[in-house]
Amino acid sequence: MHYLLIGYMFLFIDRPFEVWPILGDLHVERIYILGTLGIWLLYPDKKFHPNYLHLFYVLFGCAILLCWVMSPWSEQGQFAVENWLKIAVFYVLLVSSASDEKGLKRLVVGFVSVMGLYLLHSFREFLGGRHTYRMGIVRMIGVDTSLGDPNSFGASIVFALPFVIAFWQIYQKKWQRLLTIGYLGLSVLCVLLTGSRGSLVGVLVWGLWVVFRSRYRGRAFLAFAVLSPVIFLALPSSLQNRFETIINPDVGPKNAKESGEGRIEGYIKGLELLERNPLTGVGPGVWRQATRSKIESHSLYAQLMGELGGLGIVSFSMVVVGLFANVLWIRRAQKRDPFGSTSAIYPISNAIGMGIFLLLFEGLFGHNLFRHNWLWYGAFLIIGRAIIENRLQAIPVTPYRIYSGRFRVQTTPFHLIR
Repeated sequence: MHYLLIGYMFLFIDRPFEVWPILGDLHVERIYILGTLGIWLLYPDKKFHPNYLHLFYVLFGCAILLCWVMSPWSEQGQFAVENWLKIAVFYVLLVSSASDEKGLKRLVVGFVSVMGLYLLHSFREFLGGRHTYRMGIVRMIGVDTSLGDPNSFGASIVFALPFVIAFWQIYQKKWQRLLTIGYLGLSVLCVLLTGSRGSLVGVLVWGLWVVFRSRYRGRAFLAFAVLSPVIFLALPSSLQNRFETIINPDVGPKNAKESGEGRIEGYIKGLELLERNPLTGVGPGVWRQATRSKIESHSLYAQLMGELGGLGIVSFSMVVVGLFANVLWIRRAQKRDPFGSTSAIYPISNAIGMGIFLLLFEGLFGHNLFRHNWLWYGAFLIIGRAIIENRLQAIPVTPYRIYSGRFRVQTTPFHLIR
């Protein structure tokens, strides 16, 4: 079952049916997910893990549907709603298919492996001449059309970067470490080639997070400080000029400066739409129709306010709180877990926590409200928490003993009991 789910991850992320039209005509993705659903119904090991995050996702989904029904542009927004519902269905399959640490690791490794194949495929096409010319520079794009835009493609890479550190801690064989380093190098290279300023800032934020969490932060910071300018100078002058506009907009072309100002305009329009439609917004996926703009909001927060109104703001905030609450619970449980120092769940949970932060951070300059990461990362967290809860419940409490007139309760790890 796990491998079927990983296969769908590949279809969803790499989207070969958008690369080769004949696959699109056959609708292979629909056939695949329907077959997976049938097998899931017969799958004997599926389990439902109780978690308040399920409720928050349901509330957010209801907000999306209600805002869509109330929208004057509901027909144009149908595509966005259908896509989110497909992600929600896969979330159910994902969250119910694993109940042990081995299964969780397999799914997470599968997700990152799919991302690696996606990057390799896109890089291969870029070397073959497939790119876009925008803002006066050649920019790398993803092989797909749904999230293949340079900014969206770069953001996808950034959101998966935190798993590099998790894998470095979990997998310590030489060939595994080499694969991890290779994935990191390919990720950074692809972000640079996209020319996406927001994605580059995301990489830098993640890099600083890694440095300050390291036990060797002094040497790590020195390496970071030395490598950053070296990598920058190795870039073509066009990309150097592009990234320099992050701190000095005047050095780039006029349209690059206008692109940055468009983010601010997106916030203003989002507030205006919220003021006109305080409860349900204008509806999901209809930003351009409602604002008569040629571009999207380029902001998670403007998109949330303008498209989903107050209902979306409240329900999405609950989802974010639920995600971080699960990360915090898992982090606190590590001290009570007899396998806390060796379990893969904890580095995976930390990686997801950073991934969620990056989703929120990149939301300052990207409209990622309906991305699959919000649901997939939540599914990984719910599975991890359920495994830890079962593990903690399996630890028996031994009868108390008396020491110096005081009661002292002793607990024995389950695996040490004979």
